Amino acid sequence: MLTNKLIAARAGLAALVAAGTLATTLPAAQAEGTVNIYSYRQPFLIQPLLDAFTEKTGIETEVLFLDKGLEDRIAAEGSNSPADVILTVDIGRLMNAKEKGITQTVEDETVNSEIPSEFRDPEGHWFGVTTRGRVVYASKERVEQDTITYEELADPKWKGKICMRSGQHNYNIALFASMIAHHGEEKAEEWMKGLKANLARKPSGNDRAQAQAIYAGECDLGIGNTYYVGLMINNEKEPEQKDWAASMKVLFPNSEDRGTHVNISGMAMAKHAPNRDNALELMRFLGSAEAQSIYAETNYEYPVLPGATVSETVQSFGKIKPDSLPLAEIAKNRKAASEMVDRVGLDDGPAS
Repeated sequence: MLTNKLIAARAGLAALVAAGTLATTLPAAQAEGTVNIYSYRQPFLIQPLLDAFTEKTGIETEVLFLDKGLEDRIAAEGSNSPADVILTVDIGRLMNAKEKGITQTVEDETVNSEIPSEFRDPEGHWFGVTTRGRVVYASKERVEQDTITYEELADPKWKGKICMRSGQHNYNIALFASMIAHHGEEKAEEWMKGLKANLARKPSGNDRAQAQAIYAGECDLGIGNTYYVGLMINNEKEPEQKDWAASMKVLFPNSEDRGTHVNISGMAMAKHAPNRDNALELMRFLGSAEAQSIYAETNYEYPVLPGATVSETVQSFGKIKPDSLPLAEIAKNRKAASEMVDRVGLDDGPAS
């Protein structure tokens, strides 16, 4: 069996599920010394971790990478699924996996001691591994201030100056859910109306596109994740992105009060994990200081383990004070946040 074999499974997945052709490309893997991973994270982002895990434990890893439909794939495979561990990003996907009944409870002293309570499911179905801040990108040339709050994004002084991706994207839904958690639906909706009025254009593109728009002078502020800044700063294949990053500074909203909203990359044990002991070993490893530092370095994210090493690139963004409100509490407001985006018409852009 090949160590850390990476299997891409993008094309034809939906057709396979729809047709009932559910045989997986992963082996059933009942033998000792293997753990099967279903991952939304791209192979190159987790390969250094898996190499370190295998070297440390002797347990080989098999990875099935999917860019969509992971939860449905595991649900359709049922008790025959070879999945042991699920790796994914965003609290919404972790909650979705739990709600679909494809995860199981993990009550482990080691894992719980490594991962702070605000970054794990109270019932033990999912655990954060790294965090990323939902921050404000600000033009170095046109924005003098070095502090900001999310609430300030609705201030009329920013009219026509803010860029963002779709309000319905998971990253923004999580942010809006946190605003509801802190302010209640009524105040959060008034805030969202103010944000909409301040948009420079109709929401579009990804987080990097907001940095590009700042560089081009289309807007002064953008909403984006911290790790995209690291990806742009170190992008050798598309060096123009270095210019985008150099044109802006990272502002950590609400650093002087409740803290900046953060989301997570996370892990869960699959409900029918055939290699449960090995899966638990991997989860313990992913929570360790060694793995946290590798994962955070590779992905330009923040470790959830207090005291774990933060990369020099991430340190260059500035110090983050995470919002301490548990993500499980924030996630309860995701549906309300999505409905609010449609009700306000955020994705229609500013009124003409």
